Amino acid sequence: MLSIFFGDMQEAIYNTAVYFKNVYEEDWITAPLGREMILDVDKSTVLAGGVIDSPVLGKIPPLNLSGGVKTLLLIANEPDRIFNASTCGDNCAKWILKLGQDKDITINLRHIMDFGEGQFRIKILNTDQIVHNMEELVPIAGRYV
Repeated sequence: MLSIFFGDMQEAIYNTAVYFKNVYEEDWITAPLGREMILDVDKSTVLAGGVIDSPVLGKIPPLNLSGGVKTLLLIANEPDRIFNASTCGDNCAKWILKLGQDKDITINLRHIMDFGEGQFRIKILNTDQIVHNMEELVPIAGRYV
């Protein structure tokens, strides 16, 4: 299940770019899930563990991926850690929901992310409530961010 803590959270890893730079592994990039997220969010194709073909930047290393993709890769590969997912745009929301369906993950948000018009199941740690849609999520999140 996906759990979210809104607002400042001392144990959350805030600077995901620096953390990613020091811990990522090439197999995160070449795994089917990594390839899918990179293609969907950054519109880029993984050529090898160290080379990604970006339509905007050309051939780039993984360190030049967007902050959103880096954070998604961290969440997927280090589910026991809590990451600041406010480095992600709303285009990452569906992936965060998917990751939360596959395993228990906790993220920190310092803004209200748009998880879309559909139904979902998210635990808000600030209030220990389960929300099922944006109509339920927004009033709670609004109190903390």
